[in-house]
Amino acid sequence: MANTFVFSSESVGEGHPDKVADLISDSVLDACLAYDKTARVACETFVKSNVVVVGGEITLPKLQDKKTGKTRPIETVINLGQIIRDAIREIGYVNDDDVFHADTVFINNYLTAQSADIAQGVDAKKAEGKKTAEQGAGDQGLMFGFASDETAELMPAPIMFAHRLGRELTAIRKGQRKGVKAPWLRPDAKSQVSVRYVDGVPTEIVNVVISTQHAAGVPHAEIERFLIENVVKKVLPAKLLNAKTEFLINPTGKFVIGGPQGDSGLTGRKIIVDTYGGWGRHGGGAFSGKDPSKVDRSAAYMGRWVAKNIVAAKLAKQCEVQFAYAIGHPKPVSVYVNTFGTGSVADEVITEAIQQVFSFKPADIVKQLDLLRPIYRQTTNYGHFGKQDLPWEQTTKVAALQAAVRKLSK
Repeated sequence: MANTFVFSSESVGEGHPDKVADLISDSVLDACLAYDKTARVACETFVKSNVVVVGGEITLPKLQDKKTGKTRPIETVINLGQIIRDAIREIGYVNDDDVFHADTVFINNYLTAQSADIAQGVDAKKAEGKKTAEQGAGDQGLMFGFASDETAELMPAPIMFAHRLGRELTAIRKGQRKGVKAPWLRPDAKSQVSVRYVDGVPTEIVNVVISTQHAAGVPHAEIERFLIENVVKKVLPAKLLNAKTEFLINPTGKFVIGGPQGDSGLTGRKIIVDTYGGWGRHGGGAFSGKDPSKVDRSAAYMGRWVAKNIVAAKLAKQCEVQFAYAIGHPKPVSVYVNTFGTGSVADEVITEAIQQVFSFKPADIVKQLDLLRPIYRQTTNYGHFGKQDLPWEQTTKVAALQAAVRKLSK
């Protein structure tokens, strides 16, 4: 008997309140790294109505005078207000009727320096009680990476399909699709796709849900027709759509009040959207606003790089990798590989092979993936994985992994 089930994943648009917060946090991070690649950044953002609140910890070593020990304010080199307003403007909150508007939001800044107690554990130097002078992990915790061969991006199909819908909505709203216009579209949106699997293979799309903010006065029937024809049928595989596929477009009937006017937003609340849509596990730590000394972010990227190379090397059809770290400690306290019975060799062999090919020390992760660059705004929307131009998406270790496995299997 065939093993059949339906799995669903969701994505959210750039104007979703939580994604507004994520983009602001990542925009601040990129500005800090552009000024000082050794910046320590943990920027959290809260948005509601016409207010933006940023808080957290930022340390820019370049601002410290080594002779006097005094530190200049971050505002002398980083224009936080301009960065925040530019991010909101890029999203599209510039309409005359927007309560949350790039030009008029009130901004409250509660950023302080990183705790010296955390810094001494992370810094590559000796400290009282620290067991090594190497750079340690910025926190304890566990991180996962995942890959699957069911899409070209080596990602689960439901989350990639949901992201495609969101990207297309945004492209149309921003006038990037020639001949396709919908001036009534607004920035806030959510998408969801349910896929039926038979013996592990996607066979049909059972339903598609899209909720998009729109200008007042647009008939629901017009929105429904437009989205099905110009978004759903444009980006989802025709072979997986059929007469039974259900389309639920703005199922409440009206979505005029959206964004931070309609709901509050916080950095890091869309961690499942950011990763694998619930298919692969998640350790709990969010990404946006964190510099790569925070293993919540860098080790999750490393996990994706490792898992993707394993699948690309055809050592498995699916692969999940887990790391666990202790704050201040330079090596992971555990490394775990699970190929869910799809591996061409034993999981233990793959585990040993990846430890020969990769280094999982925080400083080495940063170096291998070249993470001390302002590349993080491009990760914020439509998932941190599956975007081919990001360093952790490169399949540059396939040959090395295959060679390591051959040697270990002799």
